[in-house]
Amino acid sequence: PLDNTLEEELTGSGDKAFRNLHQSLSVFHVALQSIWAILGENGVSVKSLVAVLSFFVLAGKAKAANVQQRVNSLHAASLYMLLLGIPGSIANKVFHEVLLDTCSDLTSHCWPHDSGKKRKKDSLKSSQAEGKRSKPHRKDTPEMEVDEADEEEDEEEELHFSGQDLMKIRDAVVLLVKSLLRFLQTFALKDRPQSASNCTQVTTDSTITSTSSQTEQLRSVPEMAFCGLQLLCLPKHGDQREMVEKSEFRSHGAQAVGMLISQITSTDYACFVKWLFKLSRHSKMVCRLFSVDVVMILLEQPERRPEDCQDPELACFLPHKFLIQNLLFARRMDESPTVQGHALACLAHCLELPSFNVTRAIHTLFSASEIRHTHTRPDWQKYLTKDNMAFLLRRVKDSKPNVRKSALQALVGLLKHDVIPVCWENLAMLSERCRDPAVSVKKKALQCVGELLVAKPECTVVQKAWLQGVVPAVVDSESSVQDKALEILDQVLLSQVKLYSVNCYLDASQKLTWDLLGLLCHESQNLSRYFSRAFTIWSKQNKFTPTFITNLISHTEADHAAGAWLLLSKVVASSPRLPYGKILDAWDSMISSKDISVTTCCHILCVIGDIAAHLNKDTKDRIVNDLMSWLKTFTLSLEVISAAVETLYQLGCSDDIKQTQAFLNQHCGELVSVCESYLAAIILSEEEAQNINEELMVNINPLLAFPSYPNTFFIMQPWTLCCLLTECQEELPASLPLSQFKANSLPTRVRAHGVITLGKLCLQHEELVQKYLPVFARELEIGTDVAVRNNVVVIMCDLCVRYTNIVDHYIPNISACLRDNEAVIREQTLIMLTNLLQEEFVKWKGSLFFRFMVTLVDPVPAIASLCEYCLLHLLLKKNPEMFSQHFIECIFYFNSYSKHKSYNRFPQSESEKVRFSLKGAQHREKRFRIYRFLLEHFTDAQRFNISNKISQTVLACFVDEELSLDAEGAEILSETFNILSLKEMKLQAISALAGVTSGEEPEEENMATMAKAVLQAAQKKVVTQVQKKAFIENTVPLIISLKSLLEQKRSPVLGDLMAYLQVTMQDYRNEVKEFFSGDEQLASEVEFALKKEIPKILKEMLIIKNGLEKKKQLEYRILFFNMS
Repeated sequence: PLDNTLEEELTGSGDKAFRNLHQSLSVFHVALQSIWAILGENGVSVKSLVAVLSFFVLAGKAKAANVQQRVNSLHAASLYMLLLGIPGSIANKVFHEVLLDTCSDLTSHCWPHDSGKKRKKDSLKSSQAEGKRSKPHRKDTPEMEVDEADEEEDEEEELHFSGQDLMKIRDAVVLLVKSLLRFLQTFALKDRPQSASNCTQVTTDSTITSTSSQTEQLRSVPEMAFCGLQLLCLPKHGDQREMVEKSEFRSHGAQAVGMLISQITSTDYACFVKWLFKLSRHSKMVCRLFSVDVVMILLEQPERRPEDCQDPELACFLPHKFLIQNLLFARRMDESPTVQGHALACLAHCLELPSFNVTRAIHTLFSASEIRHTHTRPDWQKYLTKDNMAFLLRRVKDSKPNVRKSALQALVGLLKHDVIPVCWENLAMLSERCRDPAVSVKKKALQCVGELLVAKPECTVVQKAWLQGVVPAVVDSESSVQDKALEILDQVLLSQVKLYSVNCYLDASQKLTWDLLGLLCHESQNLSRYFSRAFTIWSKQNKFTPTFITNLISHTEADHAAGAWLLLSKVVASSPRLPYGKILDAWDSMISSKDISVTTCCHILCVIGDIAAHLNKDTKDRIVNDLMSWLKTFTLSLEVISAAVETLYQLGCSDDIKQTQAFLNQHCGELVSVCESYLAAIILSEEEAQNINEELMVNINPLLAFPSYPNTFFIMQPWTLCCLLTECQEELPASLPLSQFKANSLPTRVRAHGVITLGKLCLQHEELVQKYLPVFARELEIGTDVAVRNNVVVIMCDLCVRYTNIVDHYIPNISACLRDNEAVIREQTLIMLTNLLQEEFVKWKGSLFFRFMVTLVDPVPAIASLCEYCLLHLLLKKNPEMFSQHFIECIFYFNSYSKHKSYNRFPQSESEKVRFSLKGAQHREKRFRIYRFLLEHFTDAQRFNISNKISQTVLACFVDEELSLDAEGAEILSETFNILSLKEMKLQAISALAGVTSGEEPEEENMATMAKAVLQAAQKKVVTQVQKKAFIENTVPLIISLKSLLEQKRSPVLGDLMAYLQVTMQDYRNEVKEFFSGDEQLASEVEFALKKEIPKILKEMLIIKNGLEKKKQLEYRILFFNMS
C-alpha cells in the first residue's frame, strides 16, 4: 500500500493529477522523444509507477469504493493503457497480464450496477456517504479482510450516487475506452490469446452497456466499442475467428447491432436488412449463424411501416414477414447442420413473441387454413406449405442429434400454437424421438411432449402421444433417461391422487391424471408392461404410503374407477395394510354386474389374488366358488380367463405343498377334464366342421396350459392339443419326418390359439419339446395361415430360451422366415431373433448373419429400417468385429458362389439358397447397398485389414487358379474390384482431412480442436505410408498377375481392374511408376487413365457449380413471389 501521506495528497487533489499525467503521456504516442529516457533521467522508477497505478486500480474495484476512488481507479487504468501503448513498454517491463485484464474490465466494477434503480437524489447525502468512505485502507489480517468484505456487501445496499457523481464516473469511463483504443492500435496481442479474448469480451459487453437512463447521451461508448472490435480483428491480435465465432460473442454482438439499428431511419433499416439477407448466404458458417441471431433481435423490435421508407424498392425489406421467411426459415436448408438447428430453434422461439405479424408469417409457411382465408394466394404456395411441413418432419429424423433436437422444438411450437393440426401423424414423431439413439434427443423429446401436454391437457391425442413417449422410457438403456421418465410419471400421475368424495371438484391436473390412467386401461393397454416396471422401482422407494392407498381406494367408486383399479393392482402387492372390506365389496359388485369392462375386471382379479393370503377361509371359499362358476361358462374373454385362473391359483396356495396340490387336483383338474372332454368330442367327430363352436374352443385353450397345473392332469393326453395342428389318430413318435404330417381343416383362429397352448405346455415339459418341434417346423415350411405361423415363430423363439441346445437345430427354420411372403412374419422374426442374439441364446452360426443382411434390403422400408437399428444399436455393440468377420463371405453368399474352399460352405437346402440369393444384375444394387452399409461402420483398422484379406483370399485364389475364371468366377472377381473401388473402402484418416476445406467449419475453434487437427495430419501421414507399403508389397504383384491373366483370356473383368486402379491411384498420381515398376506398360496405362480422368472431374465440378447457381436462382424466384 501507498504511504498514508502520499495517498491523502493524491486523493485531496481529486482527479487533477491523473488528468495532467494523462495529457502528458498522450504526447509520447506521437512524439519522437522516448518517455522511458525522461523517466530515467528524472529518477522515476517505472516499476514504482506501475505499482502506484495498480494500487488505485484495485482500490476502485472494491464494492464499497466511493465516487472519488472509482474515478481515480478509472484514470489510473487509462494511464496504464497509455503506458502500454508507448513503444518500449515490453522492454521496460510495464506489461502485466493480470493488471491488463483488470484494467480492461474495470468499467463493470466501477459503474454502479443499481444506477438504473431508485436512488437518493440528495447530493448532500451522497457527499456524506462519500466522506464516510474516504478513509485510508488499513493493513489488516486476511481474516479481518474477509469480515470487512462481508460488511461491505451489506453496506453496498446503502451506497447511493447523485447524478453529478454518475457524470464524473461516466467521463472517466469514456477516457478509459479511448485509452483502450489507443492501446489496441499500437500494442499487438497475437502472442497473448487470453488477453485478446478478455479484451474482446469486455469490448463486446461495452457495445450494449448503458451507463445512463438516456442511451442517446452515451452513443459514443458503443461506437468506440465497435471500433475496438474492429481493431481486435486485425491480424496483429491473432486469429480473429477464435474470437468472433464463439456463441456468447455472437449473442452480445447481435444485441449491440439491434440497439444501433433501433435508432436509424426506416430507409437505412431496409438497406441493413438487404445487407443482412446477403450475409445469411455467406460462405462462412459463422456469418450465417450471426445473421440468424440478428434476425431474432430485429423481430423483437416494433415492425417498420412500408410507407416510412423513402425508397419504394426497399420497402419489401421492412416487414417482419421478410425476416421470418427469407432469412430465418430459409436457413432450414443450410449446408451446415449447426445453422439448420439454430434456425429451427429460433423459429420455435418466434412463436413466443408478442408480435401478431410474426405469428402470422409463420402460419403462412405451415398452415393450410391461413392460405384458405387469403384468396390471393397462388396454388403453388399451398403445395409449398405441405413441402415445408414434410421438410420439418424429415429434420426430426435427421442424422445430426442437434438438428433433431431443434426440429422437435420447432414442431412442438407449431403444435402448441395451433399452426399445424394436432393429429397423430405429427405427434407420433415426438413419441418416436423419446426412443432416439442419442440420449440428449431422448431427453429433449420427453421435455417436448411434456410441454405439449401442459399446453393442451384436454386433448386426447396429445395424451396418447405423451403416454407413448414417456412410459416406455422407464425401461430405457440409459439410466438418466429412466430417472427422467420416472420423475415425470411421478409428478403427473402419482402426486395427483388426492382424497375423493362425491362432492369434490377435480382440478385440471387431477382430471388429466385420471384421463391418462383411463387411456392406459383401454386404448393404450400395450404400455402396461412398461408401467409395471415403474411400480417395481417405486415400491423399493416406499412411495406407496397408507395415505396414498387411502386416497386411491376412495376413487374406486368414482366415474374414473378403471384408472383407480389399475393403480391399485400395481401397488397392492407392496402395501402391508389395506381396507379389505371395500375391495371385497367391489368383488361382489363385479360378480353381479354385467357392465364391468374387461380391463377393470382383470385389475380387480389381480387385487383379489394379491390379498388372498390375508383373507379368511370362508371368504376364500366364497370367491373360489364364484370363480369356478364363472370359468365353467366358457363365455369370458381370454384376458379375464387368464386373470381368473391366476387368481384361483393364488387363492389355493399355502405353505403346505400337499394342501396346494389337493386344491389344484380338485378345482383345476375339474376344469381340465371338462375342456379335454369337449375337445375330444369335437376333434374325433366325423362331422367336425358342423359341430365346432369356434369361440368356445378359443376360450378353452388358456385353461389347458396354465403353468400352475400339476402334471397329472394333462401329460397323459398331449395328443389332443396336437390334433389342433396335425389331426393324427395316434401319439406321434419324436422322429416322425415332416412329410408324414397330415393337414387339418380347423379354423385359423382355433389353430393359432392351439399353437400358443401347445407352446405353453412345451415350456413346462421338456419331453413335449422333442415331440412337437417338428410340428412347428412343418408349419413354418408349408403352412399358409399367417396367424398360425406368426405364433409358431414366437413359440419356437421362447422355447430357445429355455431349451437352447434342443431348439438350436431349428434356428435355420426360424431365420428362413426373414424372407417370408408376409411382412408381419418377417418383422416378428427379426425382433425375436434380435432378442435371442442379444441374450446370446443364439450365435452367429451358419447363414444367420447373411440372412439378417438380406433383411436390410427388405421391400418394406420400415422393416429395413428396423433391421438397421437392431444391427447397429443392439447387436454391433456386443460384437464390434461382427461386420468385418463376415464381410468377404457376403460376396460369395449373395452371389450363390460355393466353389471357394472356405466361404459359403455351410449346409442349406436348395429352397433356402433360392430364397436368400441376391445373384444377378437385377439384384446388384441391393448387394452394394449391403456392402456400403457394412463398410460405413468399419473402423479404419478393419478397412485396412479387409483390403489386405481380400487380396490374399480372393484375388490370390484367381492368380493361383484355385478359382476358375468361368462366368461365375468372372462375376465374383468383377464384384470384388467394384467393392475395392467404393469410397467407403477408403480409410477415413486419409479422406477426413481431405474434406475439411469443403466441410463444415467448427462453430468454436479452440486449442483442443487445433491440437486434434495437428494429430489428424500426423496420423494421415503415418497411415498413408503404411497403406502405401502394404499396397506395394501385397496387392500390386497380384494386380500385375491378374492383368496378364485377364488379357490372355480377353476377360471383360479387365475393365473393372483398371477402374479399381484408377480410383486407388488418385492419391498417388506422382508415384505410379514407383508402384508398378515391375510392369511398365501397366504403369503407362494407369497414368493415361488418370490424365483422362482430369477432364471428367472438371466437368463434374462444372455440373455441380451450375446446380448451385440454379438452386440460388430458385431461391430468388421464391423470394420474389413472397415479396410480391
